[in-house]
Amino acid sequence: MLTNYLKFLDYLMGNLNKYFTLQAPYIKCAKGCAKCCSNGDYPFSEMEIKLLQIGFDKLDEDTKNIILKKIDSIKKEKTNFKGEGSFTYACPFLINNICSVYDYRGIICRTFGLIYIKEGSDKMQIPFCAYDGLNYSNVLDKEKGILSEEKMKALGLTEEPKAYNIHYNFVTSKRVGEAFNFDYGRRGSLIDLLSDNPKFSLKDK
Repeated sequence: MLTNYLKFLDYLMGNLNKYFTLQAPYIKCAKGCAKCCSNGDYPFSEMEIKLLQIGFDKLDEDTKNIILKKIDSIKKEKTNFKGEGSFTYACPFLINNICSVYDYRGIICRTFGLIYIKEGSDKMQIPFCAYDGLNYSNVLDKEKGILSEEKMKALGLTEEPKAYNIHYNFVTSKRVGEAFNFDYGRRGSLIDLLSDNPKFSLKDK
């Protein structure tokens, strides 16, 4: 089934590359920019973890050990978390603001940065990095929380900001898996799925 998932990723990336190209005037993503990887809970599926594991296995032992220590630390922090809201953390695969398993990253990592259509509605969600001077910030009206047509015209931009149907729950839906003949398996937060996988357990090393 991993082979079929890889075929789906080729299809998905073909579309995403087109979307990012069309939205290039608004995209600030670059190597070393890691806002999206520094504070989240990162939805993942068991199928995505299988691919992530392949990338992990290709790393040198020192890098693997750094990642395993990060995972262990995050697990302990989550166990002891008593704050309000959701527990968030920096992705353990992020090293020096660079993804150590980039070619094997999850779907949420691939789709982030574009405007997406909210699940169950026709409303759009602007990526949070827009408020940090990154994607779409050049046309963002922060006070109103909307994209400004006036700013777009002032910049002489002709390609409008667009929202795409790339919400994580849609892309990882059962229907999508069945269309490409694979099963995503259980879904959950990245750290929870890593915690359940012996490959990512420090004590087993």
